[in-house]
Amino acid sequence: MAIRVISAATLTRDLGRWRHDENGDKRAARPAYLALAESIRLLIHDGRAPLGVALPSERDLATTLSVSRTTVTSAYALLREHGYLISRQGSRSTVALPPSVAHDGAKPARSILALMSPNQVPTIDLTYAAMSAPPEMNEAYSTALQGIPLYLGTHGMDPVGVPPLREALARRYTERGLPTEPDQILVTLGAQHGLRLLLNVLTAPAERVLIDHPTYPNAIEAIRDVGARPVPVPLLPEHPEAGWDLDGIRSAARQTAASAAYLLPDFNNPTGLLMSERDRAELAAIARDTRMTVIVDESMVDLQLDGENPPPAAAFARGSEIVTIGSASKSFWGGLRVGWIRATPTLITKLLGIRSTVDLGTPVMDQLATVHLLEHADPILEHRRDQLRSRRATLLDALAEELPDWHAVTGAGGMSLWVQLPTPVSSALAAVAPNHGVLLAAGPRFGVQGAFERFLRIPFTRNESDLRLAVKSLADAYATLTPHAAEPLAPITYY
Repeated sequence: MAIRVISAATLTRDLGRWRHDENGDKRAARPAYLALAESIRLLIHDGRAPLGVALPSERDLATTLSVSRTTVTSAYALLREHGYLISRQGSRSTVALPPSVAHDGAKPARSILALMSPNQVPTIDLTYAAMSAPPEMNEAYSTALQGIPLYLGTHGMDPVGVPPLREALARRYTERGLPTEPDQILVTLGAQHGLRLLLNVLTAPAERVLIDHPTYPNAIEAIRDVGARPVPVPLLPEHPEAGWDLDGIRSAARQTAASAAYLLPDFNNPTGLLMSERDRAELAAIARDTRMTVIVDESMVDLQLDGENPPPAAAFARGSEIVTIGSASKSFWGGLRVGWIRATPTLITKLLGIRSTVDLGTPVMDQLATVHLLEHADPILEHRRDQLRSRRATLLDALAEELPDWHAVTGAGGMSLWVQLPTPVSSALAAVAPNHGVLLAAGPRFGVQGAFERFLRIPFTRNESDLRLAVKSLADAYATLTPHAAEPLAPITYY
């Protein structure tokens, strides 16, 4: 398999004004090679230059940046010296992380729970992007209880889903601009379960699966669990009108011969970014051209906070190149373990063929409760969106007050902010934050191989007072850190 290569044009775009500081002033005091090396290092920490991907040749990058080849050679040498590049004779230099950084970044933030005594349990848990159940949940289960007698005369195990729910979901897709029949719906035990079923059918061990970068961490684990390999394609959060690097997706699909992709175009978790209608059409074209099946996760689709939602990504498909998974957990309640797959009847049949090896169906009561919630979805969701808008504003205000040098990506929806820290200390912050009353999911949980040490996901699903207290506690925890990982690269000394 050929090594993925970042083109000189792409790297130049991502480097931006690499010779200038945050105020736009040219850094005349630093050698150009040092400024270039530090800028590339930040791209590596941010996941914009994925691990294992080859950088452009020295000649190509020098030409595109309009610098001398010596500048690029020295920058690459400095990165190699500090462990950020690996070079082999006759091969391109590939992106890496120093062993200490890679090891620390790979630690799950929640592993600290095992070290905590009961009286040290944090008071505010920010590892979950989920809301409490709406008041209508009681009525939903009461209605489901009244409808359950119709199913008590059966064995109660329906691997495809009860007809009323499949009909309601098909109708909802059709109303959103994607004509759908009930036989195109498979009800699952949440979106995560649907993803696992699809990966088992669409991929084989060692095959590549493209992912947003950052992305939902449990999806990364699901891809690895089936023996496939996640291939990160960086998002562009600083360009909300773009967001997804479609050229990068096309290039990665061709270079890796990826069999599938897992993307979250509807309020990406964790960034909240929304893919434009134009880009959805292009994504479908890329899937057709590369014969890649795109699994679109719409778990957050009901949580638009700004603007209007474009049509579903699958509305731009001409065949089976885009499959959709959805869930009731983000829209209504995490404890409602009901999800679904929207695909062609042929793929639904294949999925049913393997489902019996995993489970025998989704609980009928939960399905009937979901039917009731979907029938009354508009007022429920409008109230939840109002709550999320208010809480997002509170979180942004608190961050501006307590941590003004942190930069938050404000997406068009979802449940969290993707926050850039001034220094790559996300894992260290997640480790010390419980001592200050907060549990965090560190940035590297949302990427592969230690990326995103300069980022943190902060959900705004808690009430306003909790969010303000959490940010105050974060500021206290952040003040205790000594950011060794953020120390600048030492210049090369020539003898």
